[in-house]
Amino acid sequence: MPHAVKVAISLPPTILDSVEKERRKRGESRSEFFRQAVQAFLRDLQKRKDVERYVQGYVEHPEHAEEIDAIRSASYAALAEEPWD
Repeated sequence: MPHAVKVAISLPPTILDSVEKERRKRGESRSEFFRQAVQAFLRDLQKRKDVERYVQGYVEHPEHAEEIDAIRSASYAALAEEPWD
């Protein structure tokens, strides 16, 4: 792990109590618990941003009727070849 930097944060006692219970149950240090929590938060934030960009792309460049028809036809053809018994 690259050089770590210490950071002081303030938490309401109820949140700290919950953190302490969970980290003890997991057998993790407080630093490890918060590192994982921040990583998960940033990962989720990136996923939300990716979805927003994906949706925005469709808003800016919607599919045309011809594209939808072509996809539908290809899907029907592919599904027709599948055994459905």
